[in-house]
Amino acid sequence: MRLEAKLALFNALSKLLLVLLGAVVIPPVVSRVAVAHTDERLHEKQAEVMQLIRRNGISAFVQGEAYADYNILKQEYISLGPLSAAARSEASPRIFDEPRQVDNDIEDFRILSYHFTIKGRPYRLEIGSSLATVELLTDTLRRMALWVLVIGAAITIFTDAAFAHYLLRPLRQLITRKLQGVHHPSAFSYTPLDTATTDFRRLDNDLNTMMRKIQSAFEKEREFMSNVSHELLTPVSILQSRFENMLQDPELSHAHSLKIVESQKTLYRLRNTVKTLLLIANIENEQYLRDEAVSVATVLAEVTNELEDRLTQRELKLLEDLRPDYVLPQANRTLLFTLLFNLVSNAIKYNKWGGSITITGRPEGSGYRLAVTDTGPGIAPEHLPHLFDRFRRFQAGAAAPEGYGLGLPIAKTIAEFHKADLTVESEVGKGTTFALRFP
Repeated sequence: MRLEAKLALFNALSKLLLVLLGAVVIPPVVSRVAVAHTDERLHEKQAEVMQLIRRNGISAFVQGEAYADYNILKQEYISLGPLSAAARSEASPRIFDEPRQVDNDIEDFRILSYHFTIKGRPYRLEIGSSLATVELLTDTLRRMALWVLVIGAAITIFTDAAFAHYLLRPLRQLITRKLQGVHHPSAFSYTPLDTATTDFRRLDNDLNTMMRKIQSAFEKEREFMSNVSHELLTPVSILQSRFENMLQDPELSHAHSLKIVESQKTLYRLRNTVKTLLLIANIENEQYLRDEAVSVATVLAEVTNELEDRLTQRELKLLEDLRPDYVLPQANRTLLFTLLFNLVSNAIKYNKWGGSITITGRPEGSGYRLAVTDTGPGIAPEHLPHLFDRFRRFQAGAAAPEGYGLGLPIAKTIAEFHKADLTVESEVGKGTTFALRFP
């Protein structure tokens, strides 16, 4: 998962947790707020009623025993009357919840009780607000608070995602422009990254420095391999000539002749190894042209014709199925022949006796996929990552085919030279498939 997606997911989960926490905490808080708001309104009404009594006198309200007033919906009431002797010990003012009968109905009220004295006579003032009104206010506040919380969380999720997208833009540019599709240091872009973030700028500078060091090491390795290969060919040729001259000596015994022939075989393999290393160095240094339009089917026909004797010797069946043919617009015919020759040769060398080799070619996406499949013993999974390493061989013992482990590295190098991707799939006991994906 991308870093940006992880940040967005973390922000979304944190906001969701905040909403859930709010859903638990908000209801009791809102209930207390609604009750406090109701109590404050009751105190305000008490102050208004006392102001009216002081202005108009108590007789304007109490004419006889008591005064009571209910609104039309029975949500509020005010009562005013003499204070009984039993109630004089109660605290004043006090607020409490109590059911009261209104006409024929029983309603629960939040009541403020206030005692006062006018002209030496004590009175009780009660102002009540229906608890149904308090609950309605509580529900309204609760819904409002939850909606504000949800909308606020949604807005912050989008703003956090947008900010993370903006903040990580240099990192995306670093990946897409400098890392993706870079199979060699020479293809790396050293253009400085346009960013005001110190960490990204430092990462870009360190990456540029590292790639320059890697490129320098690659160039030195190529130069060393090329020089060594050139220098080794001369003494190898001299030794080969000397061995040939020695074999023509009539006084040479038969036993010594056999030893010289064996030495010639070893020298021949050494010369082939040196030439192979020189070929790899020349390809990597791009000393070959890629200026021909080459048909894969035509080159493959040349390869199979070259290897026909080996196929017959091991009684192998070769099946070709290219639908359609693929023409590389810019290729090197000689190198492409070497590439396909090595893949088919490996399929012959490591196949079982009387097995088969299947070569298929199909369009794939905007490119073309050429696969060479054998029915050999397969390759163990732990060996697959190192299959294209130079001089790496995994089959040991007397049954191991001759070679120095350079066939597949050559194939990989030539494939990269043609901008193709060479991959391998294998299952032990069932065979191996090498696939070339041409652009």
